[in-house]
Amino acid sequence: MTGCLMAGAMMLALAEGGSFTLEWTHSVEREEWRETWEITEDHRLHLTEAAVKGSGAGMEPGEGGHFEDGWWVWVPDLPPVPALNLAASGKTPSAWTLCGEACTELGASSGKPVQLVPCPDAG
Repeated sequence: MTGCLMAGAMMLALAEGGSFTLEWTHSVEREEWRETWEITEDHRLHLTEAAVKGSGAGMEPGEGGHFEDGWWVWVPDLPPVPALNLAASGKTPSAWTLCGEACTELGASSGKPVQLVPCPDAG
């Protein structure tokens, strides 16, 4: 199953299976953070994996975390959500990088938060 994601007014194609990754640099610790998400059958967003390059304030590895290729990796135990809101302060060390079929930077400059939601049904 392929899918798509609305990022504000942009429609982004996702890889096979309807999954995507979000990567950014933590605003305080200046360490890389990565999350893998999938779109569920009921059109919600489910966090399937999280990873951080280091640890520090607000970015400790979750329960069951293990060290893999320079990253602390774990599977969060969280329910799916209808949408994600990404802050766009323009003052963080990096934009959000969303990778589906291709990669796109979001929220690099100051502005309204960017909301990520699954595309509505085409049928």
